[in-house]
Amino acid sequence: MYAADAVVGVSFGAIAVGLGLPAWLPMLLSLVVFAGASQFLFVGLLGAGGNPAAAVAAALLVNARHVPFGFALGDVFGAGRLRWIVGSHLMVDETVAFALAQDEPARRRTAYWLCGTGLFISWNAGVVPGTFGGQAVGGTDTLGLDAAFPAVLIALLLPSLATAPTRRAALAGVLIALAAAPFLPAGLPVLLALAGVAAAGTRRDGRRAAAKGPR
Repeated sequence: MYAADAVVGVSFGAIAVGLGLPAWLPMLLSLVVFAGASQFLFVGLLGAGGNPAAAVAAALLVNARHVPFGFALGDVFGAGRLRWIVGSHLMVDETVAFALAQDEPARRRTAYWLCGTGLFISWNAGVVPGTFGGQAVGGTDTLGLDAAFPAVLIALLLPSLATAPTRRAALAGVLIALAAAPFLPAGLPVLLALAGVAAAGTRRDGRRAAAKGPR
C-alpha cells in the first residue's frame, strides 16, 4: 500500500510540473493538503488554464466526503486540539477504511495513526522525486503519467456506481460537463456537473408519488 502510494505521488509531482506549474506547488500541496484526488483535480484544472478559485472549489467538493468520515472516526483522535488537527490532516480513504475495519477502539486508533502516518510519509517521499524527475523529462505525457489523474478519480467513483441512483447522477453530471465545456472556462463545467446529483432522487421520488396515488 505504501509503495503504491509513493508511485502515485511520483506521478502527481511529474504531472504538476509537466503542466507548467512551479516545482514548489506540488510539494507544498502534498504537505498542507494531503488529499490525492483533490490535488490531482486542482493541478489539472490549473494546468488547463482554469480559474484558481474554481479549482479550489472543485477540490474542496471532492473532499466533502471527509465530513461524514469525521463523525464516524471522532473517537480515534483522542483528547487535545493538536491531535484533532493532525488526525484530521491524515484523514484519507485508506486510513478511514483501515480504522473502521477494527472492532476495538484501541486497535482502531492504532490502525488509523499508523496508516495515516505511513501514507503521509510515502506520498511526500514520492512527490519530491516525481517533481524533479518531471522537470528533467519535460513531456510527462510520453511516459503515460497523465493517465494517473483520471485513473485516481475513476478509482474513487467506481465503488459508488453499484447503485442505480449514483449511476444516474454520474451520467447526468457527465452530460452537463460535456455540454458546458465548449462555452465555459476550465473548472466551471466540473462545478456545474454537481447538478447531476438531482437526478439521483428523481426516479425514486416519482415512484413514491405513484405508489401513494392521488390524495
